Amino acid sequence: MELKNYSLVVNKGVLSRLLQWVNLRPEEGERTWIMFAFYTTVSIGLRWAEDSTVALFLDQYGAGPLPWMYIASAVTGAGLVFVYSWLQKIFPLRWVVVAIAPCMVVPLIFLVLLREGLHLSYIAVILVFILRLWVDGLYVVNDLNTSIIANQIFNIREIKRTYPLVSSGLLVADVISGFSLPWILQFVKLEKVILIACVLIVLGSAILAYLSNKYRAAFPDAPQRQIPHEQASRYRRIQAPLRRYTWQLFAFVGLLQVIGLLVDFQYLRELKSNLGDRDLASFLGIFGGIVGLCELATQWFVSSRLIERIGVFFTAALLPISVGFVVPAAIALLNLFPALHSYGIFWGLVGLKFCDELLRYTFVVSSGPVLYQPIPERLRSHMQALSGGTAEAIATGGSGLLILATLFVCNRIVPTALQEWVFVGETVLAAATCLRVVWVLRSRYVDLLVLSAERGELSASTVGLRVFKQGVVKALGEKGSTADKHSCIELLAQIDSHGAAEVLAPLLLKLPPELQRQSLEVMFMGGANPAYISDVRRLIEQPPEKIDPEVLALALRYVWLAEENPNLSQLEEYLQARHHSLIRATAAALILRQGTPIQKVAATKTLQRMLTHQQERERINGVKALRETVYLQALRIHIPNLLQDESLRVRCAVLEMIAATRLEDYYSALIAALYYKSTRSTAMRALAKLENEALDMLLQLATNTYKPEIVRMYAWRTIAQIPTLEAIEALWLHLEKSWGATRYQILRSLLKVQKQPETSNRVDRFHQTRVESLIEQELKFLGEIYAAYIDLQKPPTLDNHSSSQRAVVVCELLQRSLLELEIDGRERLLLLLKLLYSPEKMQAAAFNLRSPSGTNIARGLEILEHTVTLPVKSLLLNILDKRSHQEKLHYLVEAELVEYQPKPVSERLKRMLSLDNFLSDWCLACCFHLAQISRIRLTSHEILLALRHPTGFVREAAIAYLNAVSHRVLLELLPKLQQDTHPLVATQVKELMRKYAPRRPSASNKDATVMRN
Repeated sequence: MELKNYSLVVNKGVLSRLLQWVNLRPEEGERTWIMFAFYTTVSIGLRWAEDSTVALFLDQYGAGPLPWMYIASAVTGAGLVFVYSWLQKIFPLRWVVVAIAPCMVVPLIFLVLLREGLHLSYIAVILVFILRLWVDGLYVVNDLNTSIIANQIFNIREIKRTYPLVSSGLLVADVISGFSLPWILQFVKLEKVILIACVLIVLGSAILAYLSNKYRAAFPDAPQRQIPHEQASRYRRIQAPLRRYTWQLFAFVGLLQVIGLLVDFQYLRELKSNLGDRDLASFLGIFGGIVGLCELATQWFVSSRLIERIGVFFTAALLPISVGFVVPAAIALLNLFPALHSYGIFWGLVGLKFCDELLRYTFVVSSGPVLYQPIPERLRSHMQALSGGTAEAIATGGSGLLILATLFVCNRIVPTALQEWVFVGETVLAAATCLRVVWVLRSRYVDLLVLSAERGELSASTVGLRVFKQGVVKALGEKGSTADKHSCIELLAQIDSHGAAEVLAPLLLKLPPELQRQSLEVMFMGGANPAYISDVRRLIEQPPEKIDPEVLALALRYVWLAEENPNLSQLEEYLQARHHSLIRATAAALILRQGTPIQKVAATKTLQRMLTHQQERERINGVKALRETVYLQALRIHIPNLLQDESLRVRCAVLEMIAATRLEDYYSALIAALYYKSTRSTAMRALAKLENEALDMLLQLATNTYKPEIVRMYAWRTIAQIPTLEAIEALWLHLEKSWGATRYQILRSLLKVQKQPETSNRVDRFHQTRVESLIEQELKFLGEIYAAYIDLQKPPTLDNHSSSQRAVVVCELLQRSLLELEIDGRERLLLLLKLLYSPEKMQAAAFNLRSPSGTNIARGLEILEHTVTLPVKSLLLNILDKRSHQEKLHYLVEAELVEYQPKPVSERLKRMLSLDNFLSDWCLACCFHLAQISRIRLTSHEILLALRHPTGFVREAAIAYLNAVSHRVLLELLPKLQQDTHPLVATQVKELMRKYAPRRPSASNKDATVMRN
């Protein structure tokens, strides 16, 4: 579908178009260009220094000692990385990143000057080796420095767009230095080129100093060792998964370095055997320039878009796939033709180097910093230095040893013609291992993001049950706070309610009374089990002064319910007045359940005295006892009075008793109790116990729009607590038919159902299709919101200046209501996603997306990108991101979910009123106020719906509209509106009737109306 609104594609100027071409946003432009300038300047200097030192090294040593160079470079690189990491613990990070490069340039200048000043040939040869080594170290530090800076000033989503452009500074440097180096060599010697390179590196550091000062807030002020206590505690919580993730990153970076060095060795050895000194330097420069042009085009116009489309890990996997499998297969194919055999290896290795350079310095470099974003910010630069820089150094040394060992073996065993293929085979093996590491790394990436957001949840699936029970026994047996032990028992009940008695029964005598009571309640959750009667009976046999009355009552109930043939005569002794009221009530209830007629009469009299007793505690315990009785018999007559009892606790106890005994005559009292905050929670528990018996009553209440919204909300929550398939299906059915606040409450209710341990966290395929349809519906409605918001930016111009000003004010109010609708729509989208995917991941994503911080929003979007698999995933990410309404509407139109054509305010208002079921009450009222001021004609159907609306201020807005456009219709309706229960509407009607009292319409007048369809 074409975008019909050409105003959305406005002329944004040259700079905006340029940012769009390179996939940047305006707020990212300045930081990106400064970083690009810094990296390009330093990289030009490093490239000149590298090519010059490589030429000097190969001229002095040839390609043979290259493996030793790799080993020495590894040692130097590792040492520099540890120094870099150590400096962060002493100085603030901003000082370290700015000063490190100039400090390393000083020894480089000294080495060059020393070589020119000495006339001893053997010392000059050693200095060439050290020069080459130090330039490699500069490369390691500069790449690490750039990556750390990018992670500080860009968030996880910005890096995907900006770092490809920043890292393209190296490619620009390849082009400039590659084509300029042969020209410079015509005028100066290689040693002078290195000095010029040092000047450029210092200039780049000056640009970095400006950047770090301008964005000082992005860098921590304190050295890394000064970590706040709460952050250190947070690190300890994620230490284990963080360590695993870091090692996997270490392996990934190291294997990439191994692949690169194997390719580089084969490539340089082939060049040395075919080219001379100056020709080799020129070839390196021209080759670097050509590769740089290709890399530059890829990095500017392809990398960021491809990373956003297929993800970080798939783009990172392109290098091992190409260099390890595709190109070696092409080399083998070329060698099958005799005419190409002499050039097959040479040009094959050049092609291998070309692919390695192209993919390494585009997709891999762009993806690298993103992989460190899940690591907490305070630890990120330290981890990045150790895992990134150290991995490269160790891999460089390991590659050198591998090459030396391979050469040693090949010279003695492998024929000369096949020696090249040994290195190709090693490259393939390293690439295959790298692919495996990428796959494992991808599975850990989102998990660490979620843990970093500190939104994980504990469930039975994540706890070893046997080990956990052993921990509970140990925790309850040792000294410690009662609160901690209380939480321990509560967690045991959540994880294994049926097996909790096995743990708790032997510990009853050792626990304090409050924990004994809680333990017995948890044991009842699994049912009274005869296996634990002896443990509970030991509680009863204690002296009366040593046992808490509540504990004794629970123990009595447990023993007499668990025994097959209980001796009820022993319970009669507990009916005596000297015993605590709770014990008397428990004994009476047990006798009423299983006793003889004479025993039941005595028990009934005991309960009657308790139910009419003046003391509140007596009445409460008497009502509690009624829950256990099978037949209330003569005790029913006391229920009406107890429902009106002055004590809240008595009334709540009666509600629980009604549900426990299934007294249908009093179900209406449970519904009425939902209206009051004091009895609401008790009523919800009671109704949930009734299960399907209460379902119809609750649905009638929840779907009645004239009932208070808070009562309807708790009705939906109560339905969610009913553990039946019918209740869950009712929620799904009404989810599809509802909208707005009602849909939001049903979604919250369904998510509470999913959090129950016995419920699967994933919906089935049928419900998944339903959710996907609802997500598309929400996106379409968001499109209507954006279209209305854009059209309302041009308020209607009226003849009266005062009316025009009022129209502007009302338009602004309407736009604010639309923004509130957008927020509600985004929340519903996140709730719908929670139904489809891991609640832990979605909770972490939602928590970050609600944050005002751009970094947190980016983290939330990153979690969604690696979790959501819907066809509309990219559209969802754009809608949930911080983008303008024009951009979001453009994406919705491109996805063919909505159509947009600019409309005047009157047409747009009518379009919105046609969606009245989807609008909030405040938005609907604003629509009528705007229609009133602008004299927009509405249909009679729209007006009548507003006059019958359950919200008072919507009815008030509709009456005000009628007062402005149709006095006669209003006069006919005013007598019917006098009975309105809302004080705002009642006052408005009285004033209008007083205003129009002298004017009485003639009976012969026709019923003129302005309300036309």
